[in-house]
Amino acid sequence: MKIVLISPKGPLYRSKGGIFKKSLRYQPLTLTTLASLVPASLNAEIVLIDEGIEDVPANIDADIIGMTVITGTAKRAYELAKKFREQGRIVVLGGPHVTLLPEEAAQHADSIVTGYAEDTWPELLNDFVSGHLKPIYRQAPDLSLKDRPFPARELFDGKNFLTQAVFEATRSCAHDCEFCVAPTAWGRNQYQRPVDWVIEDIKQVGQKKIIFIDLNLISDKRYAKQLFQQLIPLNVQWYGLSTVLIAHDEELIELIARSGCKGLLLGLETVSQDNLKDANKRFNASVKYKDVIGELHRLGVAIQGCFVFGLDHDTPDVFDTTVEFAIETGIDLPRFAVLTPFPGTPLYQRLSKENRILNRNWELYDGQHVVFQPRNMSIEELAQGHERAWKKVYRWSSIGKRLWRAKNFSTLALSANFGYRFYAHNLHRFYNCDWQIDPLFPNPFSQYIVDSEAARKPDDDENRIICG
Repeated sequence: MKIVLISPKGPLYRSKGGIFKKSLRYQPLTLTTLASLVPASLNAEIVLIDEGIEDVPANIDADIIGMTVITGTAKRAYELAKKFREQGRIVVLGGPHVTLLPEEAAQHADSIVTGYAEDTWPELLNDFVSGHLKPIYRQAPDLSLKDRPFPARELFDGKNFLTQAVFEATRSCAHDCEFCVAPTAWGRNQYQRPVDWVIEDIKQVGQKKIIFIDLNLISDKRYAKQLFQQLIPLNVQWYGLSTVLIAHDEELIELIARSGCKGLLLGLETVSQDNLKDANKRFNASVKYKDVIGELHRLGVAIQGCFVFGLDHDTPDVFDTTVEFAIETGIDLPRFAVLTPFPGTPLYQRLSKENRILNRNWELYDGQHVVFQPRNMSIEELAQGHERAWKKVYRWSSIGKRLWRAKNFSTLALSANFGYRFYAHNLHRFYNCDWQIDPLFPNPFSQYIVDSEAARKPDDDENRIICG
């Protein structure tokens, strides 16, 4: 039996023609985790394909093909599924987008998996072998991450990635931010791997610089402190994601540093208090960003600060204001995204009711395209302001000022900034939304256009946009 698992990519992140080189990618954990769950009794040959590092072959010899799908890759996944099904292959789709829109995904696959697949993926494979494949497999309500095998990282060639040392201790997040997929797809209950299991996984990989991909590593502070305590003897340097709420727990923030943390991604989102309220992220307002950034820098922890543009209280001055804040506070690696109403989220529901979603071409739902009508600026202002912010914050002078204030001129900090500078100056190559509003260009995705006010007025100069 041969199983092929694919991680499709949208144009922005594809291996050929994409914006990043292969050397800047870390190894994806989803495919190696799924591979580890294949029952040994099947004696299966397993092949993993990440379209971020290699092309997907036109013809695949496999008994069953599985793809993990996020919203930004759904269009690509459906294209591949159609091709392979026409070749007589059995195609299974799973992942966040499939969980959010199962009825849509089911039209493009022989079977789909919703939710986490620890139990359902092995069940599906056994059903397939016995000739009883069901059209849908749903996550059981009593899912546990205990007693699971380690990811089969060896199935990828490590030379194709910046690192293979990618780990996961927990899943989902206790918060319910309006724009976040996690609460809708998986709920707010955090799933946790036993700390001893996580530590053993780190030991068996044997690398000293590691990445945690958990959405919010400190969602359960008791669990987080136990994990960090056990990381100390390993003498590793780790990077992960957190919320600014660490600022309220002095013991936790000190322990994070002692455990070897050298970088945290913080979802700062916006410098506007009103926007935080609208996004249901009021807890960020309880923290002074400047203070928590300064404290983490004092402890030797670099900051990747993430901001979202297009929130309802954003006006055209938000871009320069945010860039100035990132420079003044010395954020080591700023990152910007366009607000994106992923299907199923409260944001999507609200904007749909307000008739503000411009299209449902999922390929543009990558956080770098405008797919809705902003409230206090034009579509063009949001798209151009977003790109301008990227370029401004990654000017040579801006990089120097930020890293000087952060007191961080490490090789990693410099290389990451140079990589994002390249990203900032190449974003325009992927702005393919010229057809959204402008009547001078054909609209290849007209079936996704909704009857929004902006779409009804294509001759309005304010709404015209040519994105490259």
